[in-house]
Amino acid sequence: MLDTVNVPADLRKLPDSELGQLADELRQELIDVVSHTGGHLGAGLGVVELTVALHYIFDTPNDLLVWDVGHQAYPHKILTGRRNRIRTLRQPGGLYGFTKRTESEYDPFGAAHSSTSISAALGMAAARDLDSKNHNVIAVIGDGAMSAGMAYEAMNNAGHLGKRLIVILNDNDMSIAPPVGAMSAYLSRLISSKSYRSLRHVATQVAMKFPRPLAQAFKRAEEYARGMITGGTLFEELGFYYVGPIDGHNIDHLLPVLRNVRDAKSGGPVLIHVVTRKGFGYPPAEKSADKFHGVSKFDVVTGVQPTKKGNVPSYTAIFSKSLIHEAETDEKIVAITAAMPSGTGIDTFAKAFPERTFDVGIAEQHAVTFAAGLATQGYKPFAVIYSTFLQRAYDQIVHDVAIQCLPVRFAIDRAGLVGSDGPTHAGSYDITYLTTLPNFVVMAASDEAELVHMVATAAKIDDQPSALRYPRGEGVGVDLPEYGVPLPIGKGCIIREGSRIAILSFGARLQECLRAADDLATQGWPTTVANARFAKPLDTDLVSRLATNHEVLVTIEEGAVGGFSAHVMQFLATSGLLDKGLKVRPMVLPDRFISHGTPSNMYQDAGLAASDIVNTVLLALGRETSAALVKPA
Repeated sequence: MLDTVNVPADLRKLPDSELGQLADELRQELIDVVSHTGGHLGAGLGVVELTVALHYIFDTPNDLLVWDVGHQAYPHKILTGRRNRIRTLRQPGGLYGFTKRTESEYDPFGAAHSSTSISAALGMAAARDLDSKNHNVIAVIGDGAMSAGMAYEAMNNAGHLGKRLIVILNDNDMSIAPPVGAMSAYLSRLISSKSYRSLRHVATQVAMKFPRPLAQAFKRAEEYARGMITGGTLFEELGFYYVGPIDGHNIDHLLPVLRNVRDAKSGGPVLIHVVTRKGFGYPPAEKSADKFHGVSKFDVVTGVQPTKKGNVPSYTAIFSKSLIHEAETDEKIVAITAAMPSGTGIDTFAKAFPERTFDVGIAEQHAVTFAAGLATQGYKPFAVIYSTFLQRAYDQIVHDVAIQCLPVRFAIDRAGLVGSDGPTHAGSYDITYLTTLPNFVVMAASDEAELVHMVATAAKIDDQPSALRYPRGEGVGVDLPEYGVPLPIGKGCIIREGSRIAILSFGARLQECLRAADDLATQGWPTTVANARFAKPLDTDLVSRLATNHEVLVTIEEGAVGGFSAHVMQFLATSGLLDKGLKVRPMVLPDRFISHGTPSNMYQDAGLAASDIVNTVLLALGRETSAALVKPA
């Protein structure tokens, strides 16, 4: 049956009775696809029936459907003309792992960070009304996205504006609703019906004829009566007409409610509460929802994901182990994560120190200010947040941490380019947005051993905020120290001595710098390689030494323009070190978003591979370059 559905218009030709079979086939297709491509599986499995029902009832793409978070949208992609490319999902040149406006007319809004859908959908609804149009706007928000304050800010505004808007809460962790059944489905169908809403409207109009206190009492009595039955009082208070909870895996329950809400062409915002199970329909995913949130390739029969060969641990695992070691001797160390305990390694820390671990949900702004509060009381908070998610809390970093000079320690995972998650998850900007702030110490690990020492360094910095950044994936395979030793603040080191040419690396490009230096040496250009370690405070003595004793100085970092290299250039310019003919070549991420792929391919695309370093040096020297001087790692 799935073979007959290329776009939702094909789906709408089917009778209601056949949608269950279509959903079963769609679920099997999704499991097979992700077993080959990897990606987010559990959330998509949970919304299969909901996806089918939404595209069946609503006139997409004329009706606008916004998914939040976008990794729930794999079934949506299969049903909206992309099934023939679905096995390119998250592959270089293939389909994106989240919704993307340029990919399909069925994706009206890109959503790779959570909790944005209600705000975006409300904007779309306001635009519709300004244009005197009449289509529906639907936001599907779930997989924890309702734990962020932005969702409630949007709901509060939607209730105030009174725009016709449909919000579907995909409650897939049972955090709000109890189990649902036939009675709940009946009540939801009843209160979403036109007859009930019309009766409610008439009763409200009659009540308004009474004195104001009585009218208000009637209104609240009706709302709370429904709230006692359905549990939706909170949403009613925000101005939404609440319907639910509904079994999100029962199409017979979903269709009549969605039809009722679709056909109600007047009235304000409506929230439909749908309860689903993450990983539904695939036993391995149901048993381990966290493990199957994001997966590598796996065996469909067993659900087993093959382990990577080699014994090199990930940066995340090394950070977690190092933080545990520091916490064993310092009871003031606490760890904070924003709904990413396993992704950041804080789940391991939590097993060792459950009372000193705080998962605040998808609420990065709160996480930062919460950490600031802990710091005021003498604790040593480590806010462990992906670079791309830390962007969401920049105001709090500035006002609540930097201005007050509080010793919050930011452990920034996924720094640099991250691979198949693409530009929305790339850690491209933290160097720039943190080094502009007074009072900050900003470090970047060049390898896993240095990360151990930087965790120890951050633990000892107790008079100002600090940040340490490290990439996704495995380390480079160096020997690990038994214990971390605090580094001297603001001091880099020389890794290799050369002449005429100097390469100054900040972060995990150091291995590429060494490979480039090897190649330059074979061409007769002995090259100095230095590891900056700190972008702030900058090691001005090291920079002066490199500038004074070399003809060409290349800086390299895994970040956007305005970061480490900008601080080096600022120092060189103000100190007069550029006045004697020094050739400086900063190497940063290009001024564009880099499409998803393997990390190594993305860095080649960005021009930050060893061969690019070699060519940059040769161009500065006025020599002929070669695109293939250094083979990719």
